[in-house]
Formats: sequence, C-alpha cells, structure tokens
Amino acid sequence: MKKAQAANEVAAIHGVITDQAPVDFHALGLAGCIDRLAAPLREQGTTVRWETPHHGVEIPSGTAGLLYHAAQEALSNALKFAGATELTVRLAAVHHGIRLTVADNGAGFDRNDRTGNRPQGFGLFLMSIAVHEAGGTATVDSAPGEGTCVTVTLPLD
Repeated sequence: MKKAQAANEVAAIHGVITDQAPVDFHALGLAGCIDRLAAPLREQGTTVRWETPHHGVEIPSGTAGLLYHAAQEALSNALKFAGATELTVRLAAVHHGIRLTVADNGAGFDRNDRTGNRPQGFGLFLMSIAVHEAGGTATVDSAPGEGTCVTVTLPLD
C-alpha cells in the first residue's frame, strides 16, 4: 500500500480519527496500524515519535484490536483537545503482557474538574471499561498545561 493512499484512508471527522480501510494487523502489525491513525496529527504539524521493542511479540487479534481502539481514542483526544506539538507512542512487552502508552505535551486537563469547563465524553471511560473487562489496566494521567499520558496494559496469557 502506498503511503499517500494510506493517509487518504485515515481522516479526522469532527475530531475523531477514523480509518476507512480494514485494519490488517497481519500485513502492517499493530504498530503499523496505529501509526496510520497518527496521520491527521502529523498533518496538523504534531511530531509523532515511536518507541517499540526491537523484537516481535505475538499479540492475539483480540488484544491487538483493543490496543488499536485505545490508541484511536487517545490519538483522537490529542488531535481534538490537546494542541500538542509532540506526541510519543510506545508499545512494549511487559511481564506477561503488552503495554501501550500515548503521551502528548499538550494542554492537559484536570480529571476532577466537574464545573463543565472541559468537554465531558465517554471515550476514555468506555475504553477503561473494555480494558478492565479484558483483565488489563488503563490509566490517564493529565494536568492543565502538563500534557496527557494514556497507558493501557493487557495480559498476553
């Protein structure tokens, strides 16, 4: 697949990153599929860095799908709200599992703000429920002016 074609298949619609092409973990790997989702961020000038292990880790398709959708939510939020200039995506093998981290240097937010000063969505909440149901953990660390870091860890056994 040509890079220009891949970029045209990934778009931000109302700030939500969508991939018009079928997700092909076999051909692109999980990192390649997630990297495609970062195209709208790159188009707005955000530098996207990758940190991945140098050895392949076999990830079951259900786990890969959940990590892909978690990345889609984190990247959509970074695009829509953060105003970040830099973003780092990490995929790493951890003890009996795999960890995805998406961190940006954007606006950040106060997770405890109930005043209505920040958009309240269900994306991160629903992502956390799905991750916990799969036996994993999801954390969102953020503070105003400090950026946001979303970490999802899923078991591989």
